[in-house]
Amino acid sequence: MWTKVRPLLILLSVAFNLTFAAIWALHTLPARFAFGAGWGDGVWCPLHRRLGVTEAQWHQIEPHLVAFQQSAQAVCAEVDRASGELIDLIAAAEPDREAIRAKQEEVLAGQRHMQELAIGHLLTEKETLTEEQQTQLFGMVRQRSGCVGHGPMMGRMGPHAPGRPGGARGGR
Repeated sequence: MWTKVRPLLILLSVAFNLTFAAIWALHTLPARFAFGAGWGDGVWCPLHRRLGVTEAQWHQIEPHLVAFQQSAQAVCAEVDRASGELIDLIAAAEPDREAIRAKQEEVLAGQRHMQELAIGHLLTEKETLTEEQQTQLFGMVRQRSGCVGHGPMMGRMGPHAPGRPGGARGGR
């Protein structure tokens, strides 16, 4: 059974990592790009407004944020493309396991790249933010990240789930 489910679990893992990156990007993109560069004065990013960054902090953060967004957008497009191709390989009438493994590696390489971009950006921002702002930022990041297992294919994963010790099936 695991050989059939494994590619789907990897796909869910990919989706989780992309979700993390997308949430970060979506919290910073709307105000800036909905109205175009130069729209209004001050902090255009909702996340940074929520953190209460000062104008001086913002002038240090903004160029790095824009560069991060552009890089992240390109990487996300590549990972989305590779993920779609992975799904096509899995959905084929006779799936080619070697091709699936190769595409998995391509997707994972893109995920690693995205993760490296996000980590680099967070480390850069951390230098500008106060300790209180850092605590708030990393608290928000923790809330938005979690373990794969909440997706629709994972079913009910709690302690009373069917097939789990003490769960509805098996009575272990």
